[in-house]
Amino acid sequence: MAADVVDIEAAAEQVFVALADPTRRAILAALATDGPSTATDLAARLPISRQAVAKHLALMADAGLVTPEHGERRRVRYRLRTAPVQLARQFLTALAHSWDDRLDALQHHLEAP
Repeated sequence: MAADVVDIEAAAEQVFVALADPTRRAILAALATDGPSTATDLAARLPISRQAVAKHLALMADAGLVTPEHGERRRVRYRLRTAPVQLARQFLTALAHSWDDRLDALQHHLEAP
């Protein structure tokens, strides 16, 4: 298997793990809707503590889904990144094409006289 395919698969796995949690999806939705925010800002909009938001943001930063930006008075704002989601989409598209080819072959086999 080529190294770039393994890299895409590994990046996609991190994205899928991050998106598996409904709280992290809510955080990503808030960032997509409202733009860059601090953990405190996000906690004010969500039913969880700032510390819980910070833990979720750390995991999402590791997956590359958000980027921390250091601002004034040691405040860190988190900005949404779309590149990891695009990699996950590429992985799913390749997987879908693989299944489409297999299903087409099966259909031709079943329809053959």
